[in-house]
Parts: sequence; C-alpha cells; structure tokens
Amino acid sequence: MPQYFDDGFLRRLRNDISWELLLEQLRWPHKQRQGQLTFLCPCCGEYVSAVNPRTNLGRCFHCETNFNPIDFTMVAEQCGFVAAVTFLKPLLSNPKRSSATN
Repeated sequence: MPQYFDDGFLRRLRNDISWELLLEQLRWPHKQRQGQLTFLCPCCGEYVSAVNPRTNLGRCFHCETNFNPIDFTMVAEQCGFVAAVTFLKPLLSNPKRSSATN
C-alpha cells in the first residue's frame, strides 16, 4: 500500500532540517570553508559544494546537482523516498535543528 505524506510535513523536512545536523546524522564528510558549509558530493565524490542557508539547499558545483535534505538522504543512503522521509522525521524534533524559513 502506498504511503502518503502531508505536503506541510514534506515542506518542513525540506526547509527546517539543518544541513549540519543532517550531515552529522548521516556521518557524511563535511566541513566549514570560509564560513560556508561544504560536503562531499554523493554523486561525483568532489568537495566543490555549498549549502545556501537562505533556501536550505545544497549544490555541487562540479556535477551541478542540487539537493534538498530529502534528495540528499536518498542519494547518500541509496534508499527510496519513503525510507529517506522515515530517516529524516526524527530530525524535525531535534533541538539542534535550525529553520531556514525564519
């Protein structure tokens, strides 16, 4: 049976989970470079990336791939949409979380 997720819930996953928390939970390589959060791209393996805190989107400038937290989790964990959403759900209630929508 297909699983349905409310649009508002998915919007919160996309906008309200901090990338730093996400990358820590995934144990994914990341670092601060000149005050900008960067991560190892799960698609091409390069470190030519950045996270835009205003939009809460990550981008690899090498392979030109854009990620929101759901997309990134799917690629990094090599899982489907439902598994990614299930993984991300507990991060919404984490006190370290920050909102890009404020």
